[in-house]
Amino acid sequence: MDFNLTQEQRMIYEYGDRISKQFDHNYWRGYAEKNERPVELYQQITDDGFLGIMVPEAYGGAGQGMTEMLLFMEGLANNGIPLLNLVVGPTMTMGLLAKHASEDMKRRFLPGGCTGEIKFCFAITEPNAGSNSIEITSIAKSDGKGGFKLNGQKVFITDANCADYAMVVTRTTARADVKKKTDGFTIFMVDMKKKGISKTLIPIAFPVPETQWQVFFDDVELTEADVLGEVGKGFNILFDTLNPERIILSGLCTGVGRFALKRAVDYANDRKVFNNTPIGAYQGVQHPLAMARSEIEMASLMALKAAWAFDQGLPAGEFANMAKYAAAEAGIHAVDSAIQCFGGNGFTKEYGIYDLYGLVRLLRTAPLNREMVLNHIAEHVMGLPRSY
Repeated sequence: MDFNLTQEQRMIYEYGDRISKQFDHNYWRGYAEKNERPVELYQQITDDGFLGIMVPEAYGGAGQGMTEMLLFMEGLANNGIPLLNLVVGPTMTMGLLAKHASEDMKRRFLPGGCTGEIKFCFAITEPNAGSNSIEITSIAKSDGKGGFKLNGQKVFITDANCADYAMVVTRTTARADVKKKTDGFTIFMVDMKKKGISKTLIPIAFPVPETQWQVFFDDVELTEADVLGEVGKGFNILFDTLNPERIILSGLCTGVGRFALKRAVDYANDRKVFNNTPIGAYQGVQHPLAMARSEIEMASLMALKAAWAFDQGLPAGEFANMAKYAAAEAGIHAVDSAIQCFGGNGFTKEYGIYDLYGLVRLLRTAPLNREMVLNHIAEHVMGLPRSY
């Protein structure tokens, strides 16, 4: 196997190194503490053409794949610039539109998405349907006139407040009325300015620029033109969003881990406590950092394998779940080891390490918790009996 990146892939990966000279971790943290979108950074990313990495050139994108999107995210996170919004917009929503939307829908959404004129959110999670999406109860019923009326509630919807459109996973046939539990799902592109939509902020306990929202739909009027794919068959294409989500979040975790470890190494080479010797000379400091770096690089390789498989049209679920598991654990260990290396300074705002812990710890739990990831690997990869 050739592990070398192409020249173009290398340029995408190193973009984070270049842009961090203008928008560094302190810039990101300033917006994270205010829970506000870093508008100047997003505008620069947009101007440089990176929102449409996974969109074909015919619709204003770069015509690249999951591998390039992963490298882009990882390169930013390597520099302490982790952007969750790149998951729901450019990766999940625009990637799915590029692959499954009608020609009319592609032309309606993708060019504007690439230029940043149209912003997206992705709405699947519900209060009683988190890991088990089969239990979704939101429903878009026929209005008898060729359209639908959507009712229901979604939770933990990233940046729903500034999205122009939501990709909403809902039912058009209640579960009780279908023979197969995966039947009856439909995916809609919903204009967030429509009458009947309301939003409530969900306060998050750690600093991050992106905000989380509850979204309520009350008789929201939709048409056939708003359907992605086919009515009642949305579940068939849904998994084309879930594997990319896990892959790109793996890149976020490994990048943040590298950033934290680099900061720790710089500190350990400079900090002297006993005998005028840098603390980095002591194995008690070295070994946790070296172990964490090894875990980060192994997770990064699995994420690249998952992205490669996805781009080749091969089954990617096995690798995507393993990458997500490994990267979340490695990211947590890396940030924790860095905090320990900094000692008391690791808990101060000045050194800017502890503010990353909440983010990587979140990704052990979301968007799919570690236990469900391991269930998937045990059942679908190893052939063990279903446990739930």
